[in-house]
Amino acid sequence: MSYSKILLISAVLATVEARFGQEQVPVQAVSSLQAGNPGEAATLAGGIPGVLLAAADPCDKLTLADKIAALGTGADVLDAAKGVVAAEQNFNPFVVSVPAICGDASLPATEALRGIVPLVDPAVTGSDAENANSATSLQNPFDATGLSVAEVMQAQGFSNFTIKGQAAGGAAAGGNANAGNNNGNANTGNANNNQNTGNNDNNNADNANANTGNANAGSSCGGAASGNAGASNNTGNANTGNANNNNNQNQNNGNNNANNGNANTGNAGNANNGGAATGAADFGKCTPTIDFQTGRAGRKADEGTFLPTDALVAQGQQDALNPNIIINRVCDQLTNVCEANDAAKTQCLDAKAQILASGDKSADVATTFNGLLGF
Repeated sequence: MSYSKILLISAVLATVEARFGQEQVPVQAVSSLQAGNPGEAATLAGGIPGVLLAAADPCDKLTLADKIAALGTGADVLDAAKGVVAAEQNFNPFVVSVPAICGDASLPATEALRGIVPLVDPAVTGSDAENANSATSLQNPFDATGLSVAEVMQAQGFSNFTIKGQAAGGAAAGGNANAGNNNGNANTGNANNNQNTGNNDNNNADNANANTGNANAGSSCGGAASGNAGASNNTGNANTGNANNNNNQNQNNGNNNANNGNANTGNAGNANNGGAATGAADFGKCTPTIDFQTGRAGRKADEGTFLPTDALVAQGQQDALNPNIIINRVCDQLTNVCEANDAAKTQCLDAKAQILASGDKSADVATTFNGLLGF
């Protein structure tokens, strides 16, 4: 073996060893605590390396952090516990390429520890943003109401990981109110559908494009029928505004382009652009669509959540009440596992931005997002 190869192997091994030493980082802060019973802090500190090893359940470190926080009420105790929550857990880069994150929404149970997200290995795609989020969360924790650490990370734009552990029943119940709101929005959308259907029929003699001016998803899916389906995507907007737009549509039957002045024209234009780009977009091994279903495993019968429809995209991903979490996952997986081309990735990011800007989290987001990608 040549000398250069020996040096290369030595450098790789040194790097791996350095990364695998991360489990020692929080130990000192905990072992030096004077709170709790004699020797209790040292005992808890001794458990830290074990919960940060690659094979450990990522939820175990959160349970340990709760025990550390229970040692006392001093700032040093809380800071030490926060350090454990934010600590980077090792993973074997020769076996997997992304870390595992806890998906149990009941952990950590200590309120002062919630909203803190962990560091990840710098070799992981997107680690710069996540590690910056981790530093921020130690000073100003993110909103973690009803969310697991994994879901908080996803809500902040990072989803390049696998999830272990399921959300606790209590946390899921806490999300029911949101699900109820989504259902309410969906019903409102259905009411608008009925109104829009009438308008679409009236304008049928003119041009299908006139319908898509009022239906965001209509232009991406194509056809007047798609316009009806997409009409409910305006749930996030004021219903009165939609009704007014429909009235204008009726008045402007004679002018196919009259409705281009509506606020929705921008979205329709983006959808058309996406459709045009579909020919150049190659999503590789994956179908980048999402769906909305009620009563998934671990959820209440009337609780609706989003999930990728493609098994490769969904691997290791929990369903979520927030569609933006799932959309983040889809766009990340186009790079990680799907072997999609740049046009497909750009199209996904554009669709993601439109959904986020709309503020809509109703069931209709699935149809809108899929339509923006040409599905």
